[in-house]
Amino acid sequence: MPGFELFGEKEKLQVQDVLDSGVLMRYGFDGMRKGHWKAKELEVAIADRMQTKHAQLVSSGTAALTVALASAGVGVGDEVIMPTFTFVASFESILAIGAIPVLVNIDDTLTLDPRAVEKAITNRTKVVMPVHMCGSMADLRALKDICSKHNLLLLEDACQAIGGSYEGKPLGSYGDLGCFSFDYVKTITCGEGGAIITNKEDFYKNADHYSDHGHDHIGKDRGAESHPFLGYNFRISELNAAVGCAQINRLDEFITIQKRNYTIIRNHLEKIDEVTFRRVPEGGVENYSFLNFFLPSEELTRTTHRSLGEAGVDTCFYWFDNNWHYYKKWEHLTNLKSLGKLPEEVKNQLPDYKKSDFSNSDRWMGRTISSLIKLSWTEADVVKRAEKMAGVIKTNLNTGQ
Repeated sequence: MPGFELFGEKEKLQVQDVLDSGVLMRYGFDGMRKGHWKAKELEVAIADRMQTKHAQLVSSGTAALTVALASAGVGVGDEVIMPTFTFVASFESILAIGAIPVLVNIDDTLTLDPRAVEKAITNRTKVVMPVHMCGSMADLRALKDICSKHNLLLLEDACQAIGGSYEGKPLGSYGDLGCFSFDYVKTITCGEGGAIITNKEDFYKNADHYSDHGHDHIGKDRGAESHPFLGYNFRISELNAAVGCAQINRLDEFITIQKRNYTIIRNHLEKIDEVTFRRVPEGGVENYSFLNFFLPSEELTRTTHRSLGEAGVDTCFYWFDNNWHYYKKWEHLTNLKSLGKLPEEVKNQLPDYKKSDFSNSDRWMGRTISSLIKLSWTEADVVKRAEKMAGVIKTNLNTGQ
């Protein structure tokens, strides 16, 4: 991770096809494009790889979440349960359609705690949205059972976990809807882009229309198409899709490299008794884009993370203090900072996050270090990195004692 590390001739060839045709838009201009439909080609490849009936490309992972929610009829006043550890796009997509983000605690999977989810359900809850952060998944079986019990939708945010699986199913395909991001720093990239996958025909049709101003895409005359309902512009370009056409075919190659590098580092850290690792639910397989581990205390984790940076290990993250990925720094959500007026339903219904108790989340995140796994590392590079990481951790453990 990320796929741009290994850009090569395959990506160049796909992009050159688009430039040669002169058609950068995914719809229309049938005669000019010389049979090149990169977005359609990528949608077929994604649906096939993810073992789903449908895939709809959009302009970003954020757009994918927004369109997925809208396609399922989620709107003003509906509640969407999401974790405290995610990217800000999770609550942005919910607020964009006037719905209510309901934050709940995570557990040792670093994703939604099913017990916290069940406690948060009200008569306004519409969706449970686990976010498979850093390449691994939530307890999807437990969450699916909760959704079935309460007649809720399960929407997987798999933006950081493409290539992982649960109970033999690709992540994103286990729930009613799944979303991916193909931005510049994802395992496979389009530069910018995203996708929704689903087996539900009505959700797919809604996503197809909604993401292109409500166009029904019937016939070959774009100007004559009707608009069954309101939509917006969340289209991907053919240039972005072209990059994705090359990268989707390299996904297994990338996962293999990530697994090798991940395993080398983990094998070194496993020898340290005080280091424990994020729980991967039984039946789950990570995509190996991050190695996530716990140290005994928040104080020790902070000092160790700082020491890793000073030692030149600059690919480790301490999410607990991160501005984008953990609730503690989301003042714009907590204080409802918005350029325009938010709907009254949102302002009146949104929990007061200044008073919320997320100490269970803090207990895990305060002790978590995440090591990014890069594709460009040689095996020798990884061994040196692993030895350095283990040495720094041991030194801090000894000093801390």
